[in-house]
Amino acid sequence: MAVESSSSHQFMGRSRQSFLNQDISPDSSVKSRDWDTTSRWSEQSNPEIVSPSTSSNWKHTHSSTPPGNRNFQKARHMQWVFQLVDVAEGLMAKMYKLNQKLDYPEPNTFQFSDSFWKAGVIPNFPKLCMHITKKFPEHPGKLQLERVDKLGLDSLYENVEAYLENLEPWLMLLLDLMTFREQALRLILDLSSTVITLLPHQNSLILHAFMDLFCAFVRVNLFSDKVPRKMIVQVYNLMHTMLRSGRDYEFYHRLVQFIDSYDPPLKGLHEDLNFVSPRIGERAQDLANVNGHRDWVLLGYLVCPSELLRITGIDIAMAVLKENLVLSLYRDECILLHEEYQLYVLPKILESKKMAKAGRAKQKEADAEYNIAKQVEKMICDVHDQAISCAEGIHRERRILLKQEIGRMVLFFSDQPSLLAPNIQMVFSALALARSEVMWYFRHIGVVSVKSKATRIVPVEIDSSDPTIGFLLDGMDKLCCLVRKYVSAIRGYALAYLASAAERIRFLLGSPGMIALDIDAELRNLFQQVIGCLEKSPKPQGEHVSTATADLSDFRKNWLSVLMVVTSSRSSINIRHLEKATISTGKEGLVSEGNAAYVWSRSVDELEDQLSTHACVKQLYYYRQHLTVVFRNTMFGPEGRPQHCCAWLGVASSFPDNATVSVPEEFLKIGRDAVSYVESLIESIMGGLEGLINILDSESGFGSLESKLLPEQAAIRMNHAAKVAMPSSKSMKSNSDLPLPGNESEPANRDTIKMLEAAVQRLTSLCSVLNEMEPICILNHVFVLREYLRDCVLNNFRRRLITILKIDRDLQRPSVLESLVHRHMNIVHLVEQHVSMDLTQGMREVLLSEAFSGPIRGLHTFEKPVQNTGTAISIICDWYLENVVKDVNGAGILFTPIDKCFKSARPVGGYFAEAVTDLSELKAFVRLFGPYGVDKLDGMIREHLTALLNCIDTTLRSNKEYLEALSAHMHNSRERDYYLKQVHELEPLINFSIQAGQALCFTSLLAEAAGQVLDANTPLLFSLLSDFTKHLPASLPEREDIRRLKTLTNTLGVTTEHDIALVNSILLDMVGVGDVTWGLLPYLYATCMTSNIWNTSAFNVSTGGFNNNVHCLARCINAVIAASEFVRAERKELERQLLSQQQSNRNGTELKELEAELQNLEGITSVEVNIKASMKIFIKCASTIILQSWSDSNRSPLVAKLIFLDQLCELSNYLPRSTLEVHVPYAILRSIYQQYFENSVPTLVLISPSRRHSLGIPLSHVPSRNGQFYSDHTVESGEGATSSTLKFAAQRKSPLLDLESSSDADIKPIGGGVRLSGPLDYTGMRKVSFLDTPSSDGTSGPSPLRRFVMSRSGPITYK
Repeated sequence: MAVESSSSHQFMGRSRQSFLNQDISPDSSVKSRDWDTTSRWSEQSNPEIVSPSTSSNWKHTHSSTPPGNRNFQKARHMQWVFQLVDVAEGLMAKMYKLNQKLDYPEPNTFQFSDSFWKAGVIPNFPKLCMHITKKFPEHPGKLQLERVDKLGLDSLYENVEAYLENLEPWLMLLLDLMTFREQALRLILDLSSTVITLLPHQNSLILHAFMDLFCAFVRVNLFSDKVPRKMIVQVYNLMHTMLRSGRDYEFYHRLVQFIDSYDPPLKGLHEDLNFVSPRIGERAQDLANVNGHRDWVLLGYLVCPSELLRITGIDIAMAVLKENLVLSLYRDECILLHEEYQLYVLPKILESKKMAKAGRAKQKEADAEYNIAKQVEKMICDVHDQAISCAEGIHRERRILLKQEIGRMVLFFSDQPSLLAPNIQMVFSALALARSEVMWYFRHIGVVSVKSKATRIVPVEIDSSDPTIGFLLDGMDKLCCLVRKYVSAIRGYALAYLASAAERIRFLLGSPGMIALDIDAELRNLFQQVIGCLEKSPKPQGEHVSTATADLSDFRKNWLSVLMVVTSSRSSINIRHLEKATISTGKEGLVSEGNAAYVWSRSVDELEDQLSTHACVKQLYYYRQHLTVVFRNTMFGPEGRPQHCCAWLGVASSFPDNATVSVPEEFLKIGRDAVSYVESLIESIMGGLEGLINILDSESGFGSLESKLLPEQAAIRMNHAAKVAMPSSKSMKSNSDLPLPGNESEPANRDTIKMLEAAVQRLTSLCSVLNEMEPICILNHVFVLREYLRDCVLNNFRRRLITILKIDRDLQRPSVLESLVHRHMNIVHLVEQHVSMDLTQGMREVLLSEAFSGPIRGLHTFEKPVQNTGTAISIICDWYLENVVKDVNGAGILFTPIDKCFKSARPVGGYFAEAVTDLSELKAFVRLFGPYGVDKLDGMIREHLTALLNCIDTTLRSNKEYLEALSAHMHNSRERDYYLKQVHELEPLINFSIQAGQALCFTSLLAEAAGQVLDANTPLLFSLLSDFTKHLPASLPEREDIRRLKTLTNTLGVTTEHDIALVNSILLDMVGVGDVTWGLLPYLYATCMTSNIWNTSAFNVSTGGFNNNVHCLARCINAVIAASEFVRAERKELERQLLSQQQSNRNGTELKELEAELQNLEGITSVEVNIKASMKIFIKCASTIILQSWSDSNRSPLVAKLIFLDQLCELSNYLPRSTLEVHVPYAILRSIYQQYFENSVPTLVLISPSRRHSLGIPLSHVPSRNGQFYSDHTVESGEGATSSTLKFAAQRKSPLLDLESSSDADIKPIGGGVRLSGPLDYTGMRKVSFLDTPSSDGTSGPSPLRRFVMSRSGPITYK
């Protein structure tokens, strides 16, 4: 085997030598069989990759130039250069795809993952494949594979055709690599040997093309080392021999020689490029091609180590090596630069050093070479450690410098756009430098290197929160925008320059020096074609420059042909002759003028291509994970700028450009990844936008400023100042904890203000940039950032609304909720000033969607749409229904008629009931959620009322027999008492009725709040509805449209008889209401006077109600009795009309209509009479039961019952007081009320705190008279309890004071009967604490307290 291997190496050595000695003229190369294979390389070429002179310019050379022309053959060299660079791109794309498919194998260390074997490329027989790979280059047929894996070999035989088909495309890739190596190397050696100069100041255009080809050739071969070439060739040939009866694949031996000569690749490159070495030192200095120059140096010295021994080589290499740790091969595939130099360059240097040392004694040149080799050796060993420690610092300083300079450049050219065109090349250089630094940063993230003087692994420290990356991307984006904005001016300037260049070139061609050169006809013809192309270029004509579609590709093609001729060593007239002949004119030389014209011509028709070349960061696609991390770390950091987000997003539009024609499936994959990247960044940007809004909307944001404006703050300071000023008060500490207004603006306390100012500035800047950013187009996806901003703001408002609805699992007060919503809307208005969108309308839509849970009864006729809406209103309505109307937590909810609110004995969640149920809170609720919210809450209470009325109906029907008997024997005390005891379910009835009354009270407050809000905001509509209800024609039955409108006006608080109208609308939908049984309703409620509930009932003058809410019973009785009579009358009228229609005829139609109208008026009048009669029956029966049940042993409930009857008369429009006076004289009632006021004493009255804020000011902050502070607690009085800030109540005509009142009353009968007049004897006396704070809006109804407190009749004597 060793002999065979040695012979193969000798054969390859002879092959390389014969290859180098063969004719490399263009004619022979074109005719060679291998060159013909380039026809199938078209699939490797990427038409989107454009060379500096545009490879498309050379596509039609055959048709425009005679094939036998010598200059044409020179020009063909450039065509081949661009084509081979394009082919190299396609080959590397295929190798990259193969590596991805095989899970990035490591063929040199024989480490293959499970995914490698399951990829379907290599047969899944690891033992077999690994054995023949390790034995490379030995022939697989000589390896006795049966002993290695016989089962695998048999299975391979069985499916050899399928395996061969899967592996064949990748073997073709190796064939393409071999052919590319042969043709590219031939062209490189040809150019290197024939071009007389590649100095940047003389022949920069040919130099750049040569650099691109050279670097592409080296990269392809280095990258091929990452592909399992040996395994592919060995396995394919093994399967080919199985299928073709032992015959080898026809190119097997050539492939083996190729792979073996490039194992490792640098071994073959050192030998192949040995003749190119002298060209490596010709380093270019053009900043616009900084990446190409860097790769030219790093790759050149890597494959041509001998050039480091030149005098300038060590300085050039040192400058570049200490700034880089990795060398990019293709996309994100890199090699560790210093490790490669130490493995492959250092041995060559040591070999040269050894040879120089051996010859030092003979000649001085060897001594100098030895010293240089020693310096290079030290440089290679030391520069690695320098790069690890210094590279990041060098590039960080460079990024900072570029950040500043590009920022100044953007400002300068924005202010002076006329100077952009003359300095366009400087702009391209700045873009190239910035792009280079950005790509260096991401390529070095996560790099791990091994120090040369230590065996430990050292990670390269790259700051993932470097803000300069955002500045560079943003600066590049702005510069590109400026170039695109002023493209007309740039084209105009370039065309003007080309016009003058044509004149100068013509002048130089006619100069004496050029005439003396005696240029041949072919070269002179090329010069004339160049001048002709320049003179035919369009002339700038003001604003029409931008529409000029000049194609200067012919000029560039001809000029490159000129350069190839005059730089050829075989040409009689070369570039040096031309420069000497024209430089004496005092102007630029002919070649310099042509090169400059070539550069400016690209600013006419290839301006966008140049931007793509110098500013394209499409390869960031392969570092998108790091890109996302750096973006999130820097965007909203202390040094980040949110306005840079557009630049981070803009890079994604170039990601699909990474796809190549040779791998078509890449296009969709890269496009999907780009879309995911943009979506991820947009999510982060919108998250940052939400964060900025929420910072401003927090209690530490604008909330901290608003809290300083609360009235409570002024009250606390005034109380504190008053206490300090009191001479009797103890010395108090400094009030430093109570800062003065404006304290936050002092320099020492400006941190909060600075934070808010910074947040506002970032928010407005971010919104402005998002508003102005152009849509991002990726494949068929279009991302419009303005729309994302709108959705983000509105969705954040929706979430914020749901969040602030509750505080500590309890409902937020509506007034506080309203203030928080206003604060959030003010922030959105701030955003709205910097975007061209109506966000206010969007917020209204959000509020509408959160308030809408279905059509409004009485207004809409459509069905509820199937969608998830009304979340916020459902939360609020559920809380009010459960905690206030139903009082499921047993907080002792009481309705106080005087204050028009509900109060509680203990907090309902975080507040007492009055803090969330008074009129101002309900008005805030209405302003927030509008009529939809009112209708939702009213509808839920309506359902609750319906259930309660059904319970009342059930109780009524279950007691029908006893009630009928009771109505017949009401005047017989014995029978009456008997049947009263037979009535069952009395306590549940009272409980249901009180709950119904409580629900009616709440709906009445809600309707009143809605009416006041409607009147304040839309007075015309409120007046229209109010006038309509006043002049609405009364009819029985009512028309459907009128009934719907009445329902609407009742919900909005426009009608006066709210309770009756609501109960009536419910009873109309119930079956059986209005029949004979419902006529017994007054008797049923009269039996309630025998309930035990009266034993615990006590009237509280401070609230105008009872301590157990029994006053709500009166409201229920009034509404249910009246509504039932209306329902009874309407149903009777419907029956009558039905009978009348059956008996009517056509001749009597008009008469029937007149009779129906008269009967309708009579029916309405009769309904009112029936209601009054029913109420009179109730009063009569109730009074009888009350007074007849009085005895010495049961006197306490008498006062409560009499006050209850008086309240019913006060409440009902159908129950005049004269009806009650027949049974209970006024004197008794006056004496009862007067007793509450005559013994009044001064007391501390509790007032409610300001409802400006949810947190409010606790009582612990309010000082008492002796300088102490009260804690938050409830101060209880006789029958009620309230909590809030204390103040003194001034005694007035009807003071609200604590009085001595009787809880037990002894009413002594006269002659065993009921005493209708005379004093009532009260023996049990007790204190009653009460409040009488009238309604702030003066809308409270008449109170029985005010009616009797001024009575001038004498008091009844109490003993």
